[in-house]
Amino acid sequence: MKSQTIDEYNQTLAKEFSAIANRLKNLIDTSLLDTENKLWHGHPVWFINSNPIVGYSLQKKGVRLMFWSGADFEEPKLQPGTGKFKDASVFYNSVDEISPNDIKNWCQKAIGIQYNYRDIIKNKGQLERIN
Repeated sequence: MKSQTIDEYNQTLAKEFSAIANRLKNLIDTSLLDTENKLWHGHPVWFINSNPIVGYSLQKKGVRLMFWSGADFEEPKLQPGTGKFKDASVFYNSVDEISPNDIKNWCQKAIGIQYNYRDIIKNKGQLERIN
């Protein structure tokens, strides 16, 4: 059965990954109070004005926490993606690896550093910084 909520998504994961996902959800929720969150393309994602800013998903390397504009955060723990876009990620395999201060800091940066992913199709694949 397909997950309908972020909590349901987290419950479908193996125990160790579910614990990571629950911790990330709680930290993101408390760091980003005025955001919308939902399952988007099957994974938990948080949005500001319909623009995706942070999300996580289970991958082979662990639970991937991704910030859509994270490449501009200048944070050594966040590894940039392919270079085509501005995403950056970190992988977790244990709850103990999660630093609440890092998550809170990165979420605050996500509010202030955003590229317009919401309108990327309308803008013919070009990313524009919106703040």
